[in-house]
Amino acid sequence: MILHVTLTAMMPHMRDATIECLHAGPGQRLAPGSRLLDFSVDLGASFAQDCPPISFHRMVLREPVFLRRLDVAAGDRRDVGALLALLSTEPEEDLSAPPARPARLSSAAIMHHAEMWTGGLR
Repeated sequence: MILHVTLTAMMPHMRDATIECLHAGPGQRLAPGSRLLDFSVDLGASFAQDCPPISFHRMVLREPVFLRRLDVAAGDRRDVGALLALLSTEPEEDLSAPPARPARLSSAAIMHHAEMWTGGLR
């Protein structure tokens, strides 16, 4: 079965996000609890403040899958709803078929860390 990963809104005013780092690559088997990617959300355009509200998040898988295709790289900015990756339940499934459903994921707020694309800039 082909599964898709899209960028979902973490908060009402979220329009897009920056991919901060990837924790897996195409061809990898990922177990439940595996980290997929980290991203940041900057709501500075939505709210006038001296310090823009930036939050960091991690996507974690909740089911066993194979990462078949990544459509993002660290530093990419994607709109809410954009396709980020294709996964499958078997390692050699045909990716030409439409995805059957979204992948089961959890997203959580995290602290900024040195492996992120923004590194020590924030």
